[in-house]
Order: sequence, then structure tokens, then C-alpha cells
Amino acid sequence: QVQVVESGGGLVQAGGSLRLSCAASGRTFNRYIMGWFRQAPGKEREFVAGISWSGPTTYETDSVKGRFTISRDNAKSTVYLQMNSLKPEDTGVYFCAAARGTAWSVPVSSVEYDYWGQGTQVTVSS
Repeated sequence: QVQVVESGGGLVQAGGSLRLSCAASGRTFNRYIMGWFRQAPGKEREFVAGISWSGPTTYETDSVKGRFTISRDNAKSTVYLQMNSLKPEDTGVYFCAAARGTAWSVPVSSVEYDYWGQGTQVTVSS
């Protein structure tokens, strides 16, 4: 079982940057796919980015490509989401999630993720 805790959210002006962190417990962190999702008020939770076990495979949704970068440090059991050039439409609660799966895959559906954090609020002002 894995427990994940997000941090790093906050209020930032449009064009600014934030770095989210997700610290995971459990001895087999390096066998979990890690993903970031977000949920804006009144909207469904959506996939943002994901990274495979050892990090060779990453995937970002089109709306954040070129602006957000996901990475992981298995030695620290932590996954990061570097967010640059933030836009007001990036506002929402950002969730970290862990999924079992194959070494090279990065699922984009929330139903494939088994463990979730409580979320961290990101607010981008215009």
C-alpha cells in the first residue's frame, strides 16, 4: 500500500511558476506509476501528467505540454510537477496518485489509479 501527500500549492500570478511535490510512503515506490490530476470548481477531475516506474516514460496532457514537467526521485520516494507559464485556467486542486501497472505504461484514466492524496490548491490570478 502507498500513501501520498502533496505540497507546494499556492497563489501565483499568471506567467509564474510553482513546483508541486508528492511524498510517498511504502517500500515499493519504484514499482508504482505516479500521476498528477487536477479538478477545477464545477469540473471533473482531469489527468495532467504521469510518469512510469523508473521515469523513462512521461506523458502530459496537451493543455500543459511545454509548460509542465513531471519527474520522480525514487531514492526520495517523491514525484514532482514543475509548472511554468501558469495560466488562470490551471487553477484547481491538484492531486497526486499512484497506480500499479506495467513498467512502461502511463494510464490517463483516474480509475486506474489506486491511491490518492488529499490534494493541494493551486490558484493562478490574472
